[in-house]
Amino acid sequence: MTDVIEAEDLRRTYAGGFEAVSGISFSVAAGELFALLGTNGAGKTSTVELLEGLARPSGGRVRVLGHDPYGERAAIRPRTGVMLQEGGFPPDLTVAETVRMWAGCTTGARPVREGLEMVGLGGRSDVRVKQLSGGEKRRLDLAMALLGRPEVLFLDEPTTGLDAEGRRETWELVRELRDGGTTVLLTTHYLEEAEVLADRIAILHEGRIAAEGRLDEVVAEQPSQISFTLPEGLAVDDLPPLGAYHRAGPSVRLRTAELQRSATELLVWARDRGIELHGLDVRSASLEEAFLNIARKQEVAP
Repeated sequence: MTDVIEAEDLRRTYAGGFEAVSGISFSVAAGELFALLGTNGAGKTSTVELLEGLARPSGGRVRVLGHDPYGERAAIRPRTGVMLQEGGFPPDLTVAETVRMWAGCTTGARPVREGLEMVGLGGRSDVRVKQLSGGEKRRLDLAMALLGRPEVLFLDEPTTGLDAEGRRETWELVRELRDGGTTVLLTTHYLEEAEVLADRIAILHEGRIAAEGRLDEVVAEQPSQISFTLPEGLAVDDLPPLGAYHRAGPSVRLRTAELQRSATELLVWARDRGIELHGLDVRSASLEEAFLNIARKQEVAP
């Protein structure tokens, strides 16, 4: 697969010397959906703006479709779609007028009706933008990003403000675009969104990539967990030696890198002693766990 997005030692420094992006490197293959995650201030939007060509990198190299997105913007702009966190369209225009205006500035634009139907706004074409709900405005933002049939699509928090149904409809549309060959770079605060959509993810922490890879690869770096209520009359020291147990009141939690072995040994121990482990919960590591562990490191950093 050919890489259509390439970032190498990418840096972005703002006035005053604050480095929001501190030398990150990654690539996105053609037809891949790559999710960029991170806590507030981690550098997600600063990175995406460099990839979109909205700013010049302070250091490093970035290429989109083989071109410098800032220095050769005219070469890639007709081939990319961008959905910013906020669209900022004229509030007194109708939805159809807004799309028509944007289509006039877009090479090979879809028909207005098609663009609106794709995002579920076909019945709202005569409504003024200022009368749209927050979720409908996000749908309009997405329609604009898709109007030019982009080869590369940048989605910055695309489902913020959408209800559960709208979010899942958007996911389905993004899947269809990806399956049709569109390369998608997504930023999101919804971890479930990344789990559902992404082929690969990267988690940013203080301007650097703290974890990157397929979802299973990133999750595999985190320990799994077994929790249960400590049986009456027993102390933690009476439990089988499977690792460090953590007790909070009557509950006991064991973190393990060998979930199947640890769970089996615990259950055999309980069976042989005729003990019932109430509240038993055995769960594999998750993206949420990986994300929270990285966020905790940020909180305790000096």
